[in-house]
Amino acid sequence: MKTVNLKNKHAEFEKTWHPHQIGIVDNMQVLLAKLQGEFVWHAHENEDELFQILKGTLYMQFRDRTEIVKEGEIIIVPKGVEHCPMTKNNEIVEVMLFEQLNTSHTGETKHELTQTNYPKI
Repeated sequence: MKTVNLKNKHAEFEKTWHPHQIGIVDNMQVLLAKLQGEFVWHAHENEDELFQILKGTLYMQFRDRTEIVKEGEIIIVPKGVEHCPMTKNNEIVEVMLFEQLNTSHTGETKHELTQTNYPKI
């Protein structure tokens, strides 16, 4: 049991859209990621996903609307809901994610941004 400094952990990597695992809670993984630009439209059929914004502003696109998620806020994307995270004006947004260990990065959608391995930091 050790404390984790999120700011220091985020400083350990530069690559965007590539989550890094910082811990496991039961069958949930805690991930850090940097987001920039637009991601991939996708859904997770059997898993919810929680985004906590640590720095910047995230625009979570849904097919019928876009939710603006600011620093210090969270958004939970329910299982089966198609979504596409994005940032604006070339901003790099730092997030912490909570999701089940078996959650596929982009659900059933395969894309060049899809990651299959989350480095542990």
